[in-house]
Amino acid sequence: MKKAFLFLLSLILLTSCSKEIKRHSIGSPFEVLVVCDDALWNTPAGQALSQALETPVPGLPQKEATFKVTRVNNEELSSTNKAFRNIILVDVSSNHSKCEFRFDRDIYASPQIVMAINAPDKHSFGKFVSDNPQVIVDFFTEKEREAQIAELNKRHNKQALALIKEKFGCEMKIPSSISGYKRGNDFLWFSDYNNPGKVEMLSFAVYSYPYTSPDNFTRENFIHKRDSVMMENIPGSEPGQYIQTDAETVTTTDAAYNGKYMSVARGLWYMKNDDMFGGGPFVSHSIVDEENGKVIVVEAFVYAPNKEKRGFMRKLESALYTLKLPADLVAEDASTKENKK
Repeated sequence: MKKAFLFLLSLILLTSCSKEIKRHSIGSPFEVLVVCDDALWNTPAGQALSQALETPVPGLPQKEATFKVTRVNNEELSSTNKAFRNIILVDVSSNHSKCEFRFDRDIYASPQIVMAINAPDKHSFGKFVSDNPQVIVDFFTEKEREAQIAELNKRHNKQALALIKEKFGCEMKIPSSISGYKRGNDFLWFSDYNNPGKVEMLSFAVYSYPYTSPDNFTRENFIHKRDSVMMENIPGSEPGQYIQTDAETVTTTDAAYNGKYMSVARGLWYMKNDDMFGGGPFVSHSIVDEENGKVIVVEAFVYAPNKEKRGFMRKLESALYTLKLPADLVAEDASTKENKK
């Protein structure tokens, strides 16, 4: 149902006829400017939108809102704040016969996404937003992910790309700032641990194991497999220390990857038998490489004590979506050759 709704949303695309060169947008990733008057914002209907945007990000050790929200009245929409990268325009008026989402790109700046939420009255607006909070969250999350992936396509760690291709026959693009790596048995770890002066540590892990049955994707099997892989490949500074999954925090959800099944796991990790080091959040994608009968696992995890982790995790998770399995690369190569004919 949600996919159908998003499809309908994509059809209600406003087009801009302007060909002028737009100024560069302002604001940080996952920051949204909401244009909504006090008379609506300070009511339960307005707060329904606030609550949707400030839904806690899943899988983090502390509560962090999905979006940083800045709100202005309609008359406060100036030439400066029109340049925000993400804008929501709220229009509650009898001019509208129904509730609807509409969106456009690059109206005032570039890159930019502008969503309009239209409703005939305050009550229907509140109900519409309360019934569809995840649509709003998923829409902007997907657009931010697309922007991150576009950046990765331009600038990424080419050595990491080659190593992943050599060991797993896959491709995945990670930020060029993450340059350290370690090889293991059907395992690669990439990290910026070798960057001096940094407290936080951003990491990716890629590993594989034989696919045997759908039971490979149970929550229990994921935790068991992850712990065994991490214990073997990422030990601590002392014997008996290694990265371990905080099993109570792990959630798994079914998702889709290029038309294939994918299991997404989120949770927290910690350094076993090391009370000083602490831990952090992780997100993991598990997908079947049907060509080779293996489960490919790509994971991002963060160590950032006393810092907010939403931005780190969102950026790293975007990289997981650049994964291409061997079959994807074959199809891509065939398509390229066909287009050259």
